[in-house]
Amino acid sequence: MTLTLHVNGRDHVITSDPDTPLAYVLRDELKLKGTKLGCGLEQCGACAVLVDGQAVLSCVSSAASFAGRDINTIEAVGETDIGRRVQAAFVAQSAAQCGYCTAGLVIAATSLLGRHPLPDDTAITEALTPHICRCGSHPRVLRAVKQAAET
Repeated sequence: MTLTLHVNGRDHVITSDPDTPLAYVLRDELKLKGTKLGCGLEQCGACAVLVDGQAVLSCVSSAASFAGRDINTIEAVGETDIGRRVQAAFVAQSAAQCGYCTAGLVIAATSLLGRHPLPDDTAITEALTPHICRCGSHPRVLRAVKQAAET
């Protein structure tokens, strides 16, 4: 069985077992290393990708479950206006420390602003809730999302 995934604007024929979690296919087969593997239980948010514009955790769900959907990784986020604004705001606010969680947080913020261009604090907090940053950069991340929304 062949599996084709539409990732970052291109179709990719996948040779991995279709039951392989998407994060592993992205990292190992497609060599897109921006999607991180943290907990492997969809509890830390490091593996977030955009699927049809929505932030989705990818470390448990099979690659086959994403067939026919538009998948964008952190490597392609900067190709959109919202993604560029989010990335610039993260830099301006020094919203990353070690950087391990940053890709997932940027994905979550990009997804949020795509749905709600001017989110309130509650909406921002809810969008970022599944994401864990052990370095404690959450206050700077919140400021970055607000900055990206205002620009």
